[in-house]
Amino acid sequence: MRLVTYRNPYTMEDRSGLLHADQVVDLNSSYAAILYREGITEGAYRIADGLLPTSTIDVLRGGRRSLDAAREVLEFASKMIDTGKTIEGPRGERASFRAGEVKLRAPLRPGKIIHTAGNFREHAKEAQKAGWEFPIPQWISFLKNPDAVVGPEDPVIYPSYTKELDYELEMGIIIGKKCKEVTPEEAVDCIVGYTVFNDITARDIQRMEMKNGLLNLGKNMDTFAILGPCIALRDEVPDPHNLKMEFRVNGEPRQQSGTWNLSVKVPEIVSRYSVVTLYPGDMISTGTVSGVAAFREDPFKYYLKPGDVIESEIERIGVVRNTVVAGPPGRIKPPVSESQ
Repeated sequence: MRLVTYRNPYTMEDRSGLLHADQVVDLNSSYAAILYREGITEGAYRIADGLLPTSTIDVLRGGRRSLDAAREVLEFASKMIDTGKTIEGPRGERASFRAGEVKLRAPLRPGKIIHTAGNFREHAKEAQKAGWEFPIPQWISFLKNPDAVVGPEDPVIYPSYTKELDYELEMGIIIGKKCKEVTPEEAVDCIVGYTVFNDITARDIQRMEMKNGLLNLGKNMDTFAILGPCIALRDEVPDPHNLKMEFRVNGEPRQQSGTWNLSVKVPEIVSRYSVVTLYPGDMISTGTVSGVAAFREDPFKYYLKPGDVIESEIERIGVVRNTVVAGPPGRIKPPVSESQ
């Protein structure tokens, strides 16, 4: 099952849904329709609001019962859509749309994003080869700003503060169960699914910050966290260590690798960072694969530019496509010492 957040073209509100074939199915209205068909004519929406709310992160926070209800919707939707029928809620509102009729949003805005690095040792090796002055040992981590999240087709803003805008294709691990200090074996049940993540980075700002041991603005400006197109639940990704990964700029592959190159297993990553309490809807990243612009022989040839169309893809999860756009002239300088 693939969970999404989509923008309803009639109400213009963002709502939780699922993908089936080429259709986006509204979870809340569809579940109300199921209840109504079962004779629950009073309170169908009230029950649907409790089990399958309109916010995808709230669906995850509902735990097993909410996911079981979502699977009921998937079974119901499959029968309706496969026979050419459109799904409607009890009030007559449309509850299924062709993918081209709606805009997919970022599948969720995580409660917190724990960004890790060094788990793809190929990235660390390319940094060393390029003479990057800061080592990338195993288990580096920092927090990524949830307000920086954007989804499919959203613009990625090129801030006026940087001349070195880079990309980092990663996989996002989505937590589905509250947990703390779990073993890798226990961590498996705490993972609800996976999403595509691209950690956009202003390398010149990052470089200055890291001289003081920081990772902050260079990684956290607006639109610097691309997520999508869905949360592929674990039943869609039976082996998270066997997925192709590719990042493209204007159709040209820039990063090509796979999760088989991780130096640690996904449950180990979750276990290690469960030293802090993890909640449903939190996300932990895997770190990026090799091929970033900064570590190439001529990085300025590969840094992102306004007008670039970028595609972030992971097998079994999907593709997120965005366009880089120039931001407005900066009215102030960011608080990074060497930029003054």
